[in-house]
Amino acid sequence: MPLNRELVALGARFIEATITAPDYRLFALAGTVPSKPGLLRVKAGAGAPIEVETWALRADAFGRFVDAVPSPLSIGTVRLADGRQVKGFLVEPEGVDGARDVTAFGGWRKAVASLK
Repeated sequence: MPLNRELVALGARFIEATITAPDYRLFALAGTVPSKPGLLRVKAGAGAPIEVETWALRADAFGRFVDAVPSPLSIGTVRLADGRQVKGFLVEPEGVDGARDVTAFGGWRKAVASLK
């Protein structure tokens, strides 16, 4: 993905592709270039499992990475389908105003392919 280079530049290491618990909705955020995903946790039954990637970063690199995350994105706890909790990108609720709900695609890679 276009922004993975930011992780790689900080020495991040790809761990795995996995899925979230079914408590999320995925949005293509409005007015972002390149287009950015917004993962929003919702109440039980209102979401779907979403494909995500996990990456490992050293603690100092993680701090630099988080410092560069633009609003309305944030880093928070994401629950995975297998019960693990990891730090990942989330979007603030106001950030989905004007965004396209792409939850039905099941993941950002599939959503990006559909937007082309």
